[in-house]
Amino acid sequence: MSSTPGADKKVLAGVLGILIGGLGVHRFVLGDAGGGLLRILITVITCGAGSLIGLIEGIIYLTKSDEEFVATYIDGDKKWF
Repeated sequence: MSSTPGADKKVLAGVLGILIGGLGVHRFVLGDAGGGLLRILITVITCGAGSLIGLIEGIIYLTKSDEEFVATYIDGDKKWF
């Protein structure tokens, strides 16, 4: 179990971002419904090319330390990359 509160979402959000990032599910996991809906809209408008955003975000999530992830995406509420 992780000692940093919120770090448990890192792996789930990262894997979801990589696998189905175009659906914005990783943003919903992080509590950002607006960002999730925006990812869906971008993916639809770009005929799927927008799903690259989710792929990139997923990789970024998994490469950050637990503390850095929580500070940036849970506490800091960062919306993009």
